[in-house]
Amino acid sequence: MRLHNLVNVPGAVHRKKRVGCGEGGGHGKTSTRGGKGQSARSGSSIRPGFEGGQMPLYRKLPHRGFNNYEFRTSYAVVNVGDLARLDASITEVNAEVLAKAGLVRAGIKTLKILGDGEISRALKITAQKFTGTAKAKLEKAGGQAITA
Repeated sequence: MRLHNLVNVPGAVHRKKRVGCGEGGGHGKTSTRGGKGQSARSGSSIRPGFEGGQMPLYRKLPHRGFNNYEFRTSYAVVNVGDLARLDASITEVNAEVLAKAGLVRAGIKTLKILGDGEISRALKITAQKFTGTAKAKLEKAGGQAITA
């Protein structure tokens, strides 16, 4: 099966609805937009939650609680199994080394090492966080987990 062999199921493709082509076509005159009003005008779009100038519901209701989204710390994550695939000449690993290897994006601030996979080499790894299994696997292989 190749992409050029794929065909649509019968009935999956429809003709584009042609509006504004005369009243005989069924979609003429107001072109399916109803009669007059703001939404009948070209370029019209009303933002979600707008109630025509009336105080919107989301502003009437009380807002309680705390959302940590703006203040969260996001980590670039790398598994122990991915570290095993690094070049054999590398013994010390940090964010810059991982960026050069293509495992994380360049210029990341925080790095977390996860414990998925196996490692048999002794690596000295500097990161902001390690999971318990990642630390155990690194130390079992003779490596070091240094928290930056």
